[in-house]
Amino acid sequence: MVAVALLAGLPELLGDLGRLAAVLVLQLGLVLAWVLVTGIQGFAGSLAVGAAAAVAADLTLVLPERPELGGVLVVFGLGFIAVVLQQMFRRPRTDLVASLSGALLLICAVGALGALLLLDGSVSDPGWARIAVLAVGTALVVGHLVDLVLPRPQLAPEVPRGLVGLLAAVLAGAGVAVVAAAIGVGTGAAKGLVFGAVLAAVAALVALAASYLVVDATAVETDDEDIARPSAAWALAVIQVVLPVAACAPVALALQEVL
Repeated sequence: MVAVALLAGLPELLGDLGRLAAVLVLQLGLVLAWVLVTGIQGFAGSLAVGAAAAVAADLTLVLPERPELGGVLVVFGLGFIAVVLQQMFRRPRTDLVASLSGALLLICAVGALGALLLLDGSVSDPGWARIAVLAVGTALVVGHLVDLVLPRPQLAPEVPRGLVGLLAAVLAGAGVAVVAAAIGVGTGAAKGLVFGAVLAAVAALVALAASYLVVDATAVETDDEDIARPSAAWALAVIQVVLPVAACAPVALALQEVL
């Protein structure tokens, strides 16, 4: 997966600058994909607000000498105001509530992705970021592969995700974390097990939620042949990968501090 390769490879090559670049690429990719798939009204304005929120969140987490995730709350507050103004000033103001909610969720997602910039930054035991990327990436891959073969028992009508895939994703993510800890990538095996299992569970559940969006977007495409299918295809893939990573980022940061 490209997202996992970016998050794992660029920090190894370029250090903190590589991690910042990887996170920013994922944030901007999510902004574009989200606006395309969800149909938020005010296309250019939504892209501008989402991109600005991504850059602002990253700067908040890299510029201070002792950055804290709480600094992103300022970005959320200003982003909320920007979204409201952007949606209120567009004409015509169709689908206002849906566009507002979609844009606000996007800002929360890109801000949450910024938490990856703080992993490994406040502890003496390195490797949390690498374990997080490996656990989440493995959980997503295994979950999707199992669901392709055996999406049973189905967790929701018309959504091709099953309980077997969910459980397999959690087990795979936890297993990878334990192996990574055992070979010296991270901390002890017991902590790695808890860390990997929790992140894999969050990733699997958010991937399930993203599948609802995929089903809805596919249904819209079927009814409207004027929508560009190639663009929608890659955009759906981006959302199914990056959205779970975004949800896991602040969870991983919290677990790093607790464990």
